[in-house]
Amino acid sequence: MSKSEFTIERHDLSLDKSLRAWSAADEYLLKAYQEQEGKTVKLGLYNDRFGFLSAHLHSDSPLAIISNKSQEKAIKLNCEFNKVQEPTFADPLSDSDEKFDLVLLKIPKSLDLFMLYLEHIVANSNDEVKVICAFMTRNFSPKLIQIAEEYFDIVEQGLALKKARLLTLTKKKIAKKKELISSLSFKDHDYKQYLGVFSADHIDYATQFFLNHVEVKPTDCRILDLASGNGVIANEIFKQNPESEFHLMDDSYLAVASAKMNISGEKIFHHFNNDLILFEDEYFDIIVTNPPFHFEYEINIQIPLALFKDCHRCLKIGGSLQIVSNKHLNYKTHLLSVFKVVEVVAEDKKFVVYKCVKYD
Repeated sequence: MSKSEFTIERHDLSLDKSLRAWSAADEYLLKAYQEQEGKTVKLGLYNDRFGFLSAHLHSDSPLAIISNKSQEKAIKLNCEFNKVQEPTFADPLSDSDEKFDLVLLKIPKSLDLFMLYLEHIVANSNDEVKVICAFMTRNFSPKLIQIAEEYFDIVEQGLALKKARLLTLTKKKIAKKKELISSLSFKDHDYKQYLGVFSADHIDYATQFFLNHVEVKPTDCRILDLASGNGVIANEIFKQNPESEFHLMDDSYLAVASAKMNISGEKIFHHFNNDLILFEDEYFDIIVTNPPFHFEYEINIQIPLALFKDCHRCLKIGGSLQIVSNKHLNYKTHLLSVFKVVEVVAEDKKFVVYKCVKYD
């Protein structure tokens, strides 16, 4: 496994120059593909985060299953920079017209998402499909094998190479389709969400803390729930302001699909995106957010910081950005470089709620 023949950038604003846009697991997948005998008719790529596999395998016209808008944008940028054809894109909930013969899958951190991917593969592949999965050995869990064996009769674990390992899955099982939607109860309301969406077992505690302290006025007519997840924040605010216009945005396709099950209406709009470019200046009265800072196994606060700057642009004069975050992130210092007024509305041992008001 040698240095990539393409220039693949991360496109995630990370300031950590030691991080590459691919791992040994990606390299192992590429090596395994190149060693396959014969040509495949249809190749599927899952969890190709920045486009390492998409660029290297462009000549085989792969179908890339996209879970995040940032992932799609990164793949397109890297393919464009390297002057190669970008893959065809699809989401992990839609059926493919063509059935996969071979799939390359980098196993995600979320085992629920791994299960959803395998469910999608089984439904969209030929009977003789081979699925080659890769992961870093430090991230191994016996649960990976257990999940794989629910979908395939033969699950073979390969030798470690550069601290990466392969699972090869063959002889898929024709099993009863599993339920891909779970239900979470909060304030006498059942919220539905797809496997792989953040906080699978309960409404996460930061969000619960935020909902106890968020400040929304009856005159707040346009509201954005940024990084909206399953839509719980927007829905709880909607109960107070049912006449307001609500926009929900998330980088995760599965999160957006989940939110659509939980909140809908004539003045409710869902957006699958990771930036605010589609909104005009001074459009919103209030923006609320429990922003992500974990991305797979990495922490990256540069992404939420960039969003905070764009929130300032999109807020009306006198409008507010209200945020809940883990205390150790110390967002206040960064927020004061964007907003003149940053108020700590509430805090406990773990979380803090900030209210940032736009005055210019």
